[in-house]
Amino acid sequence: MEQIVVAFEKRDNCDRIRELLESSGEFSCLPCQSGAQVRRILGGQAAGLVVCGFKLADESCEALYGDLPPRCAMLMVAAQARLDLCEAPGVFKLPTPLHRSELLASVRLLAQLIRAWERTPTQRTQADRALVAQAKEALMTHGGMTEEEAHRFLQKQSMDHRAPMADTARRVLREMDMGKDA
Repeated sequence: MEQIVVAFEKRDNCDRIRELLESSGEFSCLPCQSGAQVRRILGGQAAGLVVCGFKLADESCEALYGDLPPRCAMLMVAAQARLDLCEAPGVFKLPTPLHRSELLASVRLLAQLIRAWERTPTQRTQADRALVAQAKEALMTHGGMTEEEAHRFLQKQSMDHRAPMADTARRVLREMDMGKDA
């Protein structure tokens, strides 16, 4: 049985989604109402699935998405108008009202995707780590960013372009070098 984090601001929404998922016999749900709870649950995990609403008690789910482990998927369940406000490119969205079959099909698909990610090695080579560190240093020195801001910038660029972090670091360094020549 796969474990899924179910996170909604309102407890009754959380319970409704949890019951729909657990009634299939395929999933075990960990209910949460805040981003802090989700982070605690996923803290030591390399992968996971979060089914959530648009916002939680302490933050928006879009903000939470940026802090999830790299092999974690988020399925946001909300009214279409709310889903349209979410700009994070990696968030999967399912509009309400929804049917049980739609929810189960979406969660099954995302669980399958996560299992595939888990089989894919993600260990960066020493050279890749050095390249990422060099790009962060350049962003800090020339872009006026803190180390955390530089890391988040590289992460976001990597996700937006669906490219490995090392490739993103290489591209950023190349663009910064071109900027010096101009």
